[in-house]
Amino acid sequence: MKIGFIQFEPVFGEIETNLKTIVHLIETVEADLFVLPELATTGYTFTEQKELFRLAESFESSESLSVLHKLAEKKSCALVVGFAEKSGDDIFNSAAFLKPDGSRELYRKIHLFGTEKKFFSSGNIPFEVHDYNGVKIGMIVCFDWFFPESVRVLALKGAQIICQPANLILPWCQKAMVIRSIENRVFTVTANRYGHETVGEYSFSFTGESQITSPAGDILAQAPAEGDFSAVIDIDPPEALNKNINRYNNVFEDRHSEFYREITGY
Repeated sequence: MKIGFIQFEPVFGEIETNLKTIVHLIETVEADLFVLPELATTGYTFTEQKELFRLAESFESSESLSVLHKLAEKKSCALVVGFAEKSGDDIFNSAAFLKPDGSRELYRKIHLFGTEKKFFSSGNIPFEVHDYNGVKIGMIVCFDWFFPESVRVLALKGAQIICQPANLILPWCQKAMVIRSIENRVFTVTANRYGHETVGEYSFSFTGESQITSPAGDILAQAPAEGDFSAVIDIDPPEALNKNINRYNNVFEDRHSEFYREITGY
């Protein structure tokens, strides 16, 4: 299976411009699965709720997702893309999994970071695993990485590849995702943006360095800190089904849940 990421710098509020950039970058490469950044269609730095409501789109009827879905069908690939989702009176920082057969899946970011709490509702959809060409795909969004339970739940549900749209500001995620791969024996794809975004009183610098990691913790591909960049890697998804560390240890079978009650809640 060929998996890849697209790293670019979304222009805040310019959905059409961002879509053109995404289409251009994906049309130049071939893969079975691409991951794009968090809030890839809108940019990140919202300062007013009304501004967010103007740019957010419904998962079911989003024109932006329709454009990208047509691209997925044309390229015979799947896309995982971050977008601002409008659902009733709520706005979610969401990821859409767009399959070339026309179907789509939704994840809403559960762990909101910083000022996101002022504008977005926390996700209300459990972590789920989705089948794509016989491979199990899970989604998290950006700051979900900080909570190891996020990836562990997906891995326990059978995920072989964890897709992570991101707008990373903190410097630790790329290293942490290596650990998430090792401790769960899964592939991860982190699609980060780069550049600086200043709107009103808010200003953010994003770290780039999108990457793909293996179940052994190897970094299979990594982008630079700055610049548009795409990478595609051939992987063998069944590697993520082998949870053995050695002949004696298995990352799931060796768990002792009875001693994790403070975490599990029972």
